Amino acid sequence: MILRWLPLSLLVLAQICYPLTAGGTRTGLTVATVVLGFAISLGHAAVTRGARTAALLVVIAAGGGLLVEATGVHTGFPFGGYAYSGQLGAKVLGVPVIIPLAWAWMAWPAWLAAGRVVSRRVPRVLLAGAGLATWDLFLDPQMVAAGHWSWHDPEPALPGVPGIPLTNYLGWLLVAVAMAALLSLATDRVVTRADEPMYALYLWTYGSSILAHAVFLGLPASAVWGGLGMAVLAVPLAVTLLRARRSTGAPAGVPAAR
Repeated sequence: MILRWLPLSLLVLAQICYPLTAGGTRTGLTVATVVLGFAISLGHAAVTRGARTAALLVVIAAGGGLLVEATGVHTGFPFGGYAYSGQLGAKVLGVPVIIPLAWAWMAWPAWLAAGRVVSRRVPRVLLAGAGLATWDLFLDPQMVAAGHWSWHDPEPALPGVPGIPLTNYLGWLLVAVAMAALLSLATDRVVTRADEPMYALYLWTYGSSILAHAVFLGLPASAVWGGLGMAVLAVPLAVTLLRARRSTGAPAGVPAAR
């Protein structure tokens, strides 16, 4: 039990340290957090679904993330024109290596969280895609403010969140739904108590991002937009888990009969 939650605890610790640092230390924590998050999701997929599923997660989410990011950097599709700085380390095809790892990191908990809320394939794919895409309402403002990438034509943008075009969020939604659709073909649709750390990861990302943006990072508008956006999955997930805990004989990680 302790070992199951230890990796997530380390990730939480790293993220708590992020707003308390600056400069190169903060950038180092960014890289370390992504690598750790990727390892957590990949390890969970391998332990609970097997090596085949873990490999497909890498191909679909990390490989797919690299493909769309490289396409975006060189053509502007589907996110809009942008460029990465050199702060995030080594690049492949113009994309920092940690970027596709970030796609895989959050694609897996979003997929499992959506499965805890709905069981049918199409609603789950749409909800998982939305749950992943809305994470970028936090991610992009934070990374742009840190100087990790910039947009060539950042307008029109969300009110209060300058520097990031609306096309970016639409592109994220398109790609995230496509990834979720592929994951639906690559893995089973069963959810178990072993998935509880992934639910916690998703909910922690949601709550901690609101707090960090609103209080520590000076990004109150993205705290609002991200809080509203990720709520599409985070709120029903939290409600579902609470109801399961309150019902008789229904552990939070095991779906009730549908």
